[in-house]
Amino acid sequence: MENKVTHLGLDVHKDSIAVAVLRPGELEPDQRVIANTPDALRKLIRRVADRSSLVACYEAGPTGYGTQRLLASLNVECDVIAPSLVPKRSGDRVKTDRLDARNLARLHRAGELTPIRVPSAEEEALRDLVRLREDLKDDRRRMQHRIKSFLLRHDRRCPDHRRGWSRRYRLWVTAQRFDDPNTQLAFDHLLAALNTRTVQLDDIDRQLAEAAARPPLGDAVAKLRTFRGIDTLSALTIAAEVCDFRRFPSARSFMGFTGLVPSEHSSGLRERRGSITKTGNAHLRRVLVEAAWSYRHKPFVRPAMSERFVGQSSHVITYSWQAQVRLHERFKSVAARKNRNVAAVAVARELAGFVWGLMNERIDPV
Repeated sequence: MENKVTHLGLDVHKDSIAVAVLRPGELEPDQRVIANTPDALRKLIRRVADRSSLVACYEAGPTGYGTQRLLASLNVECDVIAPSLVPKRSGDRVKTDRLDARNLARLHRAGELTPIRVPSAEEEALRDLVRLREDLKDDRRRMQHRIKSFLLRHDRRCPDHRRGWSRRYRLWVTAQRFDDPNTQLAFDHLLAALNTRTVQLDDIDRQLAEAAARPPLGDAVAKLRTFRGIDTLSALTIAAEVCDFRRFPSARSFMGFTGLVPSEHSSGLRERRGSITKTGNAHLRRVLVEAAWSYRHKPFVRPAMSERFVGQSSHVITYSWQAQVRLHERFKSVAARKNRNVAAVAVARELAGFVWGLMNERIDPV
């Protein structure tokens, strides 16, 4: 069947798509450039071949999944390829859109490309909302730094300032006044920007909390919240970034997706392992590392955490406790040999394994 398949390599950009059509038995594809519009794509598919024998692919990028969804609506199989995993020859010094499309068609026919999972429109919308919250938190943090720098330049120091942006420190900041009207105006604008981001974050937190209790991710969030260090927002982030845990055949493959596995460069008798790869999902990795720090404390179930167990089976609750015990011992062991930062990353990697086990119902005693 494979030798009867026509492969379509697409190099997708905002305004144009470079197309390479690799027909059965041919070594060189036909190439052209079309406009990135639905009409142009439909016209291309009508001209190329029988849709049942046509498969397409393109690299994931800023244009999103619109091309894949349009081709799927035309009954054309289309893979969205992970850009970082596309094989590249070190000797290549020429890069054009046509060459990229040709390489995609050839590599796709050879089975050398790694497709990613395309989320549904509903899953993508929820993930966009979760990522927007991260961006808003970054914006608010920058505004806090700007305000601190502004006050320091004007020799304003809080007499009882502790580390962090506490409620007492915020009250002191809002009470500051300046004699020069332009200075006061600049300070007011900084405070207004900070207040805007705070209001936006409060609103989006409320919306995400409501979304976390509804399908399609409500059940996954409820299970993930049974882990120590993972509450509603972090559980929603994990569920939204992964969506379908069944696509990972093993805990090790899921750990690789998080980018928390160590890099390796071994040859012959020499084995050399380095820092973590960081090649996976950065949003997921951040949440897991933040959660890992809670395992530096002794295993304990506080009343607030016990409320998260309501509605969960005894197997899930037992699995959560086993994770607490094991990960705490892991944190202590690594921190004693190396340092706490390394320990947190090591625990985050094992926590990813526990998460995979829970979401795939592999919750046998560990």
